[in-house]
Amino acid sequence: MLRILHTGDWHIGRTLNGWARRNEHAVALAEIERIIVERQIDALIVAGDIFDSMAPSADARGMFYGAMDRMHARRPGLSSIVIAGNHDHAGQLEAPSVLLQRLGTRVVGTLRQVDGRLDARKHHVVLKDATGCPRACVLVLPFLGVGDIPRIAPEECTGSAIVEGVRRLHQSAIAEARAASDGLPLIVTGHLTLAGSAESEISERRILVGGEHAVPHDIFPPTVAYAALGHLHRPQWVGRTTVRYAGSLFPLSASERDYEHGVSVVSIDPTGGVAVEHLPLARPVPFIRLPASGALERSAIADAFRELSLDPQLATELRPFVHVAVKVNGTAAGIRGEVDEIAGGFPVRVAAPPEIVRSCAIEHAGNAAGTAPPQLKDIDPLDLFTQAFVACHQVAPAEIHLRAFAAAREEV
Repeated sequence: MLRILHTGDWHIGRTLNGWARRNEHAVALAEIERIIVERQIDALIVAGDIFDSMAPSADARGMFYGAMDRMHARRPGLSSIVIAGNHDHAGQLEAPSVLLQRLGTRVVGTLRQVDGRLDARKHHVVLKDATGCPRACVLVLPFLGVGDIPRIAPEECTGSAIVEGVRRLHQSAIAEARAASDGLPLIVTGHLTLAGSAESEISERRILVGGEHAVPHDIFPPTVAYAALGHLHRPQWVGRTTVRYAGSLFPLSASERDYEHGVSVVSIDPTGGVAVEHLPLARPVPFIRLPASGALERSAIADAFRELSLDPQLATELRPFVHVAVKVNGTAAGIRGEVDEIAGGFPVRVAAPPEIVRSCAIEHAGNAAGTAPPQLKDIDPLDLFTQAFVACHQVAPAEIHLRAFAAAREEV
């Protein structure tokens, strides 16, 4: 049995509304270390966005290298695969590859081709189980930059030339990896957006070039046993359960408050069968919306903070993040300053500017005076489902709801 821990989107060095997240990263990485040991993980895949910035601080780099060192020290024989995401500086991430390989870590930030084919020495990795038996082959693909995507003439495709270029790159790379895999199950990594996936409103940048945003999930054919993806922060599968985003480790923005953050454990049995398990990670600190649903009157903001009944001696890094929704029927001027001033008297950290909630009548008037509403044909069905779910329940749909919706779409 081969056990793989799939994670990604660590975003080490991230801040939220000016607040550092270092303590939360330390707690989450220690939890991953514990899982690796307790679950007897054979391989770790980190699917991009290791850092939040292309110029991470010395402290952020130290946290990453320290975590990798401890994981390998506590689980001798662990293999690790790390790819660059769109937030990472691909060259700098690869720079210490020679040293990291001594730990058993393969870092891939850029594509390398030899005679028109991907360099197998860089992009193909064979994973072995605890007995040393080869159990899977990994095609290691990082975030694709503009220079990586083959140029396709418009007359050579019926849709987007960019999407067709991404498709052809994956087709050829997967075919080469299959031919070299000696019959082993094939795993493919990636850092991209698949059509039909659920995105957060704030955190995830649109990363394809040429005005494109997403590619079809069928770029990973059934011959791919598992696709270990990064970029989207909500844990989810797209198209089928073995094409999966592990998601981020904890909420990186207020819009991610209701996600069930965690990691994915992938088990491959000797016959090549694949089983995927989502392991939720405990929140390092609470992330609270005031109120839990709906919105507060301005006069009730202070009382809502008092009702939290928090220990006034809480250290700053242990204080909960709070996001406030305020009901406004007139001008919203001054509300942000008002919320910040009230929050300053409590052991909390404000996660984002207040969410301004207006009455339906005012929203309708604003729409009538502004641009025309979007056409139904221009809205992705999953986006429409998510919006309707939030409007009805005041929380984002959980994975069970997304799976039910995906199943329903396949039956139509």
